[in-house]
Amino acid sequence: MSDYDAIIIGGGHNGLICAAYLAKAGYSVCVLERQPVVGGAVITQEIVPGYKFDLGGSIVSLLNLTPIVDDLELGNYGYQPIFLDPMFFSPYPDGSHLMFWRDVDRTCQSIAMISPQDAESYRRFVSDWQPFLEIVIESMHETPSPFNMAGTLGGGLLRHLPRTTKALGLISKSMSGLLKHYFTSPKLQAAIAWMGIQSGTGMDEPFGAMTAAWFITYHMKGMVHPRGGAGELTQSLARMIRAHGGMVLTNAEVAEIKVGAGQVNGVRLTSGDIITARKIVSATHIQTTLHLIAKPEAPLRKKIDSLDLGNGIGMAVRLAVHELPNYLAHPGKFNSQHTALQLIAPDMQYLRQAYADYTAGKFSKDPAVVAMTFSAIDPTLAPANKHTLYLWGQYFPYTLADGKHWDNVREEAANTMLNKLFEYAPNLRTMVINKYIETPPDIENLFGMPKANITHLPMTPAHMFFMRPMPSLSQYRGPYKNLYLSGASTHPGGGILGLPGRNAAHVILEDFSKKR
Repeated sequence: MSDYDAIIIGGGHNGLICAAYLAKAGYSVCVLERQPVVGGAVITQEIVPGYKFDLGGSIVSLLNLTPIVDDLELGNYGYQPIFLDPMFFSPYPDGSHLMFWRDVDRTCQSIAMISPQDAESYRRFVSDWQPFLEIVIESMHETPSPFNMAGTLGGGLLRHLPRTTKALGLISKSMSGLLKHYFTSPKLQAAIAWMGIQSGTGMDEPFGAMTAAWFITYHMKGMVHPRGGAGELTQSLARMIRAHGGMVLTNAEVAEIKVGAGQVNGVRLTSGDIITARKIVSATHIQTTLHLIAKPEAPLRKKIDSLDLGNGIGMAVRLAVHELPNYLAHPGKFNSQHTALQLIAPDMQYLRQAYADYTAGKFSKDPAVVAMTFSAIDPTLAPANKHTLYLWGQYFPYTLADGKHWDNVREEAANTMLNKLFEYAPNLRTMVINKYIETPPDIENLFGMPKANITHLPMTPAHMFFMRPMPSLSQYRGPYKNLYLSGASTHPGGGILGLPGRNAAHVILEDFSKKR
């Protein structure tokens, strides 16, 4: 007899969500997390005394597109979303700025201050793409078989013609091509593109249009910072699982997935302990999953090891500061911009140059930066009259050219981000109390993300839907009986989304039901 109905390897948000759905359905679950704290890449820790830092993801927007928070009643377990409004603030060297609000009309008023023509084009952009995006979001909740995609995605698009016609006619464009189609202002183009390239994609790749159009979903469902830090999302999931009788274990690293007679039946921990279960769910990177199997079939191992993981995407600097950034383009010790994500990317050429430096194996001296000042709306993150400041920069390659090693350039790379922000908010030069740097190798080691790819695999058409991670493993079922996949390597992909965990849970529940 097995110890549990299901073991979940990896306590990131996807693994926890999968476990939570199974526990809610009455099955016994055990989540195994190798780190001392549960949460994976969605954790908040007091790295600097008195200051809470999100070490991975900070913004919850994708999760808002799903029913997960309501399904699992996470509000009863400590999850308190704080909605960001405005959502984005873009300052520019000439003293102008853009503000993106949840309300489209209010956003257009801001755009009109820079380009009246683009303000009207922005309304058209939203109108053209929102019906299409609603259907795509619906398809993300499905197991990505060709049949399901044809029914949900293809059928939905046909049913909603002509509302989806304009988007379909533009879908093959690159991100930059789509933005040029709608807008004339390089400032507006760059602000939207900056959020589009967060997944690591280039701006000029064909079929990148939807990556830019995804910006519209922020108006649809908003953006959230959880009170207490992003880690409160995963902590609330852990509380929910335990409240339903499940186990969530930390410092419990899996050394091997046990396979016998063509099926999995348990795991061996690095401590030597063996735990058995009727189902094994791996919420880790697909390559990590296969490496935990002692002798996977050689052709499959070769395919998995040959997956293109890219060369990193970016790096982070977390700061404890005396003051919030006082932007020259919108002065004030606390203004609405401190609620928003603050985007440093003045025009499209600036983003292109940063990407060109990255492809050459070096980090740009002029990186694109996102600054986040959540302590302005969440006083639990810092002592009174002090603040946290999180910076994410792109592009920073995992493997550097000329044989350089990240241990020797981490401070230099961090300073490129800081100095760029200081150009826009000079008051910060003397306001830094302490900092915590996360280079691409740090991201790889801390979160188990090979090559520091924060979405596991590229978020490009060749790696999406039933191609993710590959056709034979796209249905959340692994290469052995009773082995399942629920990490960001599966459909619909990375980010604080949770659908890989939710969708996998539904497949597992269906299989449990068949056995009954």
